[in-house]
Amino acid sequence: MADGLNFSRRLRRTPYTASAEAAGVTGFSVVNHMLLPKAYGRPVEEDYWHLREHVQIWDVACQRQVQIAGRDAARLVQWMTPRDISRARTGDCLYVPITDETGGMINDPVLLKLADDRFWLSAADSDLLLFAKGLALGCGLDVTVDEPDVSPLAVQGPKAETLLCDLFGGHVREIGFFKFDWVDFTGTRQLIARSGYSRQGGFEIYLNGGRLGAALWDAVCQAGQPYGIAPGYPNLIDRIEGGILSYGNEMTREQNPFEIGMGKFCSLNGAVDYLGRNALQKFSENGAERQIRGVLFDGGPCPTCAEPWPVNVGDRQVGQITSAIWSPRLRRNVGLSLIDREFWDAGQPVTVHSKDGATRAGEISALPFA
Repeated sequence: MADGLNFSRRLRRTPYTASAEAAGVTGFSVVNHMLLPKAYGRPVEEDYWHLREHVQIWDVACQRQVQIAGRDAARLVQWMTPRDISRARTGDCLYVPITDETGGMINDPVLLKLADDRFWLSAADSDLLLFAKGLALGCGLDVTVDEPDVSPLAVQGPKAETLLCDLFGGHVREIGFFKFDWVDFTGTRQLIARSGYSRQGGFEIYLNGGRLGAALWDAVCQAGQPYGIAPGYPNLIDRIEGGILSYGNEMTREQNPFEIGMGKFCSLNGAVDYLGRNALQKFSENGAERQIRGVLFDGGPCPTCAEPWPVNVGDRQVGQITSAIWSPRLRRNVGLSLIDREFWDAGQPVTVHSKDGATRAGEISALPFA
């Protein structure tokens, strides 16, 4: 069941872990020092088709919230991100790059504005809490930075909206994309956002109060019975096909927002100040030397991409695959790679050298894959 993980208190369980175990989870990964279910004993392709056609419940409590609250909350958030947040309204969710002084990516969270003086950063897998605390203390800001008892539960797939309207009421249908509102659950006020780590549509319930985890899981599953609900997890096929990036795979501190398609979120007109602004200004002026692209390639279903695979044009390495899998819909392998500028145009022929020793013919693709 643990997929080789040796459990200890260092690997934190979530409010939904026991429910996932009861549902037959067979493997975990670790994100933000917390367990993330990664298998339920079914082939990834079966889960992929189910996600595209029905609805799934995902334990994504590992998306920890970094709460920034207080008089200087907006000031600290703006210092952390090159995206201008001045026009954000309460109820907005914003995808934001978090950069260091060199312009390198620290994280790519979803920012939720709860009030003018209170924000959540729904973090990917890096110690964003400590980064925010360090900046707050170093800058002498009047803020509190902590991790509240908030644990997202994702409901993803084309039937997610109908399910959640049945459970919480028809106003769920009025929540816009990357917006949030509030619902009542057993007498408690809970945040629900139209968002999620898939391209199939859905919502995330930011459960406030871990003691309610099992009850929320059961309520969603019961409401989902008419819609063929199943336990699931962020699906690798869906993620890659949709061009959804993963911090630690497609980006680290070695990459800047312009390389990973987040340049559009970087304010460079001087309207706002933030950490790494001068570095990002130079990146913008010089142009990116490489950018994230899709790679379609042949050779039958590829092995697991646990280490980067070279992408070549002739004898020259022009990139490296950081995530890859067989797409049953496209009947080819799909991968993500930073590609050198001279070779990143869609249709450019390449070869992929996968871990199994095979040399596979392919070509560059725009994202998301068609």
